[in-house]
Amino acid sequence: MSTTADPPPASRDEQRLAQLGYKQELSRSWSGFQNFAISFTIISVLAGCFTTYYQGWNNGGPIAISIGWPVLSCFILVIALCMSELVSAYPTAGGIYWWSSKLGGPVWGWFTGWFNLLGLIAIVASVDYFAGQFLSTIFGLYGLNVLGINFGDDKHLLPETFLLFVIILGLHATLNIRGSHLVARLNGISVWWHVLGVAVIVGVLVFAPSHHASVKDVFTSHINNSGFGGGMFWWYVLPLGFLLTQYTITGFDASAHISEETHGAEDSAPKGVWRSVFYSALIGWVVLLAITFAAADQSKVTAGGGTVFAVFENAMGTGWVKFVLIIAVVGQLFCGMSCMTSASRMMYAFSRDGAVPGWRMWSRVNQRRIPFNAVIVVAIAALIITLPALKGNSHGVTVAFTAVVSIGVIGLYVAYAIPIWLRWRAGSSFEAGPWTLGNKYKWMNLVAVIEVIVIVVICFNLPFTPSGVPFHKDFDWSLFNYTPIVTGGVFIAVGIWWLVRARHTFKGPRLTVAQLDAELGEAPAAAGD
Repeated sequence: MSTTADPPPASRDEQRLAQLGYKQELSRSWSGFQNFAISFTIISVLAGCFTTYYQGWNNGGPIAISIGWPVLSCFILVIALCMSELVSAYPTAGGIYWWSSKLGGPVWGWFTGWFNLLGLIAIVASVDYFAGQFLSTIFGLYGLNVLGINFGDDKHLLPETFLLFVIILGLHATLNIRGSHLVARLNGISVWWHVLGVAVIVGVLVFAPSHHASVKDVFTSHINNSGFGGGMFWWYVLPLGFLLTQYTITGFDASAHISEETHGAEDSAPKGVWRSVFYSALIGWVVLLAITFAAADQSKVTAGGGTVFAVFENAMGTGWVKFVLIIAVVGQLFCGMSCMTSASRMMYAFSRDGAVPGWRMWSRVNQRRIPFNAVIVVAIAALIITLPALKGNSHGVTVAFTAVVSIGVIGLYVAYAIPIWLRWRAGSSFEAGPWTLGNKYKWMNLVAVIEVIVIVVICFNLPFTPSGVPFHKDFDWSLFNYTPIVTGGVFIAVGIWWLVRARHTFKGPRLTVAQLDAELGEAPAAAGD
């Protein structure tokens, strides 16, 4: 008779994870709602809709917002549905790159993983930096002066914003180190903050302004502040305004990266992906319409750069402006925290398969079953790539950092498109999980890939103004879109790395738990232990 209690049988989640080649190392404490909550929080309509509103206003005007948002959202939802099918089949923290490796081989996984990882790190940087900008604006409205740092003047805007960024980045790293369960709970709170916060903001924008734009103005008026000729409006300028939607609704792959920490991941994670996009698109459209209806005087909004600050300041009193911005910046803080979680899990998973230099360090978890080292290295990387934000051009615009933000979104959407195309190529040989598109994948996969190609070329790689076009008579390097150079540089660097070394060392995801144990220097457990 044995005096030692038998170990509890492995759950369905752990059994499936073992079939995919991994043992349960992360704490599986997230519910299906919390899995949805992290992607919903990362999309954060209180972040993207507010920080890039100017892009839609200046490149298309109200129609780029009122009409462009729902149209683009439908295409993005197709991408999310395609990804949902994949995460149901392969619920691992590696997510996107794991799918590409499984469906196309190591080389596809290699490029997908690096685009995904760099994209996630850049998104962490951009969200936390924009949160710093909003917080600096709020402090400025209150005339805050702390330890000689005066937020009430315009003398040191970039250094002050960067200081706030560093503090916010440190806060998000600390929260993630404290524990996965804490982050999951905060994500649950974040969902309600975003829903109720948007409701409050919409209420303020309905009742506080004395005048509103007409329905005709909101749904038919168009603006071209790009400098390009009117003949380019419909096929060039208006698509530039779509960046508002494409930048905001991204990062929903987080539900896949957290699948190893989610109960019932084969069903919960895919629902988390597509539901986060659907509800964000719906709620985001409501808040964007409220903002645009509040923009009664288009000339004043344009004079203010087309930003939400210009809309609010011309529509209502300073007290209401402060109130709305505080709600928004809290949502942005939730968003940055979740972005850090997603990026660190991707770093952990990609390192676990030996793809990142120093992978043994980044693939370790601490006593709390948190990838502590992965969180730290993501925070440091986000800090480094944000250093260009300390320097601006003659207008105070951080052009170089804007390119870093763009490569973040390009990295994510390219990473989304690769496994979707590979799944389409696999056809009926693809072994679907419990959540599946059925035969609809045949057209949905193609629509998703085409949308990514078109939007990446137009929104992130073409000049935003004539003075940013090389060889133009008024060409100004401060207005040049550096994104193609950054994107090409990353692709070339990753490609050379693959040819020189990685193709000999990176064989894709580990296929067995025993192999992983051996490479980590651990003895596999004996049967019955």
